[in-house]
Amino acid sequence: MKLLVLLFTILTITSSCDTTVKKDANKNETKEIAMNYESFGDAVSADKVMTKEQMIEKFSNLKPGDTVPVKFTSGVKAVCASMGCWMRLDMGEDEAMVKFKNYGFFMPKDITGDEVVVEGVAFVEEMSVDDQRHYAEDAGKTEEEILAITLPKRTLSVTSNGVLLQRK
Repeated sequence: MKLLVLLFTILTITSSCDTTVKKDANKNETKEIAMNYESFGDAVSADKVMTKEQMIEKFSNLKPGDTVPVKFTSGVKAVCASMGCWMRLDMGEDEAMVKFKNYGFFMPKDITGDEVVVEGVAFVEEMSVDDQRHYAEDAGKTEEEILAITLPKRTLSVTSNGVLLQRK
């Protein structure tokens, strides 16, 4: 009888240790996933994020002057080479110009090709030739490329309050 009680006690202790190890493994896995993002600006969660395709559809329904709150993911095509004060995101055949609310934060200048989650307000605007040339200069374009800009352009824009960066 004592042997049975001893065996039961050992079995109980062993099984409870296995459960603790599994719980700790799950906690570590969750931490690794959460640490894959670098955060800039206001806190942004990685849930309920629109895809690039859903965002392209949302932009297609906007007229100049319309605004809509958004949270979406896309790839970075370009970043301001001077300060990281803006970035251009891949929107299929187009790009979205992202600026940061009140210049409250800046992005690293070496993130071209990386993925981001952007939260903010999306809108469509007409960008003047002078503004286009200024951004082309910031991006390090050649003098020929800058002078080739001669017409205003309909631009997809976002004023972002926070960004999550996932480096490749």
